[in-house]
Amino acid sequence: MTEVSLPFKWTRPDHLLAFGFGAGLAPVAPGTFGTLVAIPLYVGLKALNPSVYLAAIVLGFVLGVYVCSRVNHEIGREDHPGIVWDEVVGFWVAMLGSPLSWPYVLAGFVLFRLFDIWKPWPISWVDFRLRGGLGVMADDFLAGVFVAVILNLLLW
Repeated sequence: MTEVSLPFKWTRPDHLLAFGFGAGLAPVAPGTFGTLVAIPLYVGLKALNPSVYLAAIVLGFVLGVYVCSRVNHEIGREDHPGIVWDEVVGFWVAMLGSPLSWPYVLAGFVLFRLFDIWKPWPISWVDFRLRGGLGVMADDFLAGVFVAVILNLLLW
C-alpha cells in the first residue's frame, strides 16, 4: 500500500506532477497507474514534431528531478512509491522511435513495467547509487532506454 505522509494538494503543481496527476495515490501498484497516465500523454506528444517529443522528455526529466526532490523532501522519504512522474517520463523514453500503434504501446508498457520492477544491472546500480530527485528519475530513464532499444530492434 502507498502511504502518503502529507495531504496531497491538487492545487500545488509540484504535487500534481510528482503524483502523476493523482495516479500515484492508487493504493496498489502506483507505478503501474503512473505508467498508464503516461500513455495518453505519449499519444498526444507523438502526434507532434519529433523535436517537440524530445524536448518534452528533456523538460520532463529536468522538471522531474526538481519536483521529485522537493516533494520527497516534504514527505520525508527517499523515492516515495506514490511519486510516479519518473514512470511517466521513463515510458516516454521507452517509446522513442516506436510507431504509434497499440501493439507497440502495449509491448512498451509491459516491458517498461518489467524493467522498472526487475531493475537489471545497470538500472539497479543507478537506483542504489543515486539519491534525491536525480536518483528517482535516472533509474526509470535508464529502464526506458533499455525498452526503447528492444522495441527498436523489433522494428528492425
